[in-house]
Amino acid sequence: MKTGNRFVGIAHAKQKLQRTLSQRIKMASAVADVPKGHLAVYVGENHKRFVIPISYLSHPLFRDLLDWAEEEFGFNHPMGGLTIPCTEDYFISLTSSLN
Repeated sequence: MKTGNRFVGIAHAKQKLQRTLSQRIKMASAVADVPKGHLAVYVGENHKRFVIPISYLSHPLFRDLLDWAEEEFGFNHPMGGLTIPCTEDYFISLTSSLN
């Protein structure tokens, strides 16, 4: 019986490794489609992805939003990009005013 459990454990470990590698491949391909001079951010409850110019990072309004994101999430961003805890509508409104 121990041998059967061992194979089940190996099968589960293999599945977990495949999921992990699959997620990393998706994240790498997401990073690859960000043009030079831009940054991917994830916004709202559904973590919708936006690609924004890096120049936004120096704008005072955007920096306030980043400070809020830091307080909310810290520096751990499981999506592979910056996570911002505001609504999509607010983010679109803010970035539209920065253009």
